[in-house]
Amino acid sequence: MSYANFKPTIWSHFIQTELEKKCKLVDDCNRQFEGEAKLGGRVKILGAAAPEIFDYEAGVGMGDPQTLDGTSVFLDIDQAKAFNFMVEDLDKLQASPELMPVVLEEAGRKMAAARDSFVASLAKDAAFKSKSTQVTTPAEAKALVDEALLTLRENDVDVADNVTITVSPFFYQLFRDALTELKTNNDELIAKGVVGMYDCAKVVLSNNLYNDGTDDYMMVRTNKAIAFASAIDETEAYRPEKFFSDAVKGLNVYGGRVVRPKELAVIKAHK
Repeated sequence: MSYANFKPTIWSHFIQTELEKKCKLVDDCNRQFEGEAKLGGRVKILGAAAPEIFDYEAGVGMGDPQTLDGTSVFLDIDQAKAFNFMVEDLDKLQASPELMPVVLEEAGRKMAAARDSFVASLAKDAAFKSKSTQVTTPAEAKALVDEALLTLRENDVDVADNVTITVSPFFYQLFRDALTELKTNNDELIAKGVVGMYDCAKVVLSNNLYNDGTDDYMMVRTNKAIAFASAIDETEAYRPEKFFSDAVKGLNVYGGRVVRPKELAVIKAHK
């Protein structure tokens, strides 16, 4: 059987690489829990309370140390996307160096869009959302971004923190003249959707933002606001019973949640 020559590890790595290239919203999440992703599993994210600061008097002492209560939230790996395609002869497909990568690149592109849409959907439950606003001028777009950035900074997000402003195409057309640094000469950043900088924040263009039927939900956040974990759970070749062909299937599992709600602000806007 030709599928015996299939290299699942190689192609799993290829798909993962393609996902990393094409994800825009996922790219700006906290992904330190990536290796713990498994379908149906839960990742425990631990947090620590900050100690109190007090006046110190020499010779008096400090008293008993404060007991800190830790916090934790769970990240459920409850999302799964798969592909399953069939070819007449897998050996021929793998023997053509330019063909197999194209097929798997398309699979990776569609998976990446699904993952980005999932992250975007988390915006609907954000604690800080603007009211629904029709935006028709650059001044209106800029004012909404400024308000969102102010919300984050009043929540102790520093200007030096990694902040991303993710906007939809219509909003970008209005907002782009406010960008202080364009990324037109950096192919790697352009591939990630980065179009410029504004007020110490990176600006990203995406077609995958959540829409409630009226408004796009633009996201202004730090890269720690949303936790995301993903894994290519399996890639394998098999022989379909009813066909004289080989088939390849793969599974990507993932999960995400807002873990620092004070570091996410959402702009609800429409044309």
